[in-house]
Amino acid sequence: MNTLSTASTPNWLNKVPEVTLFFWVIKMMSTTVGETAADYLNVNLHLGLTGTSVVMGALLTIALFFQIRTKRHVPSIYWVAVVLISVFGTLITDNLSDNLGVPLVVSTGAFSAALIATFAVWYAKERTLSIHAVDTVKRELFYWTAILFTFALGTAAGDWVAEGLNLGYSNAALLFGGLIAATAFAHYVFKANAVACFWMAYVLTRPFGASCGDLLSQPASNGGLGLGTVGTTAIFLVTITGLVAYLSIAEKKLNAQRALNFDLLNEI
Repeated sequence: MNTLSTASTPNWLNKVPEVTLFFWVIKMMSTTVGETAADYLNVNLHLGLTGTSVVMGALLTIALFFQIRTKRHVPSIYWVAVVLISVFGTLITDNLSDNLGVPLVVSTGAFSAALIATFAVWYAKERTLSIHAVDTVKRELFYWTAILFTFALGTAAGDWVAEGLNLGYSNAALLFGGLIAATAFAHYVFKANAVACFWMAYVLTRPFGASCGDLLSQPASNGGLGLGTVGTTAIFLVTITGLVAYLSIAEKKLNAQRALNFDLLNEI
């Protein structure tokens, strides 16, 4: 679904990609990678939750540094940041649950409140929550803070529904997939607010992607398909890389056309 712009920001100044089918496919896959990669680093490489969190936190900080420094949207930098923040958001929830014993229902409520508070402050300061108006450092910081909370919230809600409520991975995927479809239906048919629908869908794709990741990676004895975390992560990373490469080529062609149009306007 597309969000409505509340500011007259030229497309080439916005730091967030256009919301297309590619956007949602890559975003959903990044959530799956976040779930499986966190499990792989924690369990398979024996880094533990603390060690994994430190490593991914450092990598995320570097990625966001380059993302915020760029003057325009660069697909490769942007999506690296999204993948890393998906892993780190997952780890925040896992640390609260496994290391501190915080119930998933409490984490879900706490991250919901944190996300709402972020939106409230963001709107109070900038008068817009549109991703078509992420054109300043302040707005980008609000944007990435909200993104972090959506991943942490999605992890908590997804695990709570699949494990805490004993619905299982396939039922959880169907539930969250249905909610995403309902959100799209509300936007396209009933003309519900585009910005609100975007953020609702963004939150829901996290538990949907995580449930799909668990369904693919977990052994059959746990209700999964047994592809393993390595296989699932590899498949999705290769797919994400291919899509981002395509978008990068398309972005370069678009920028070249914009430069040509700019030169032609100057000659008139």
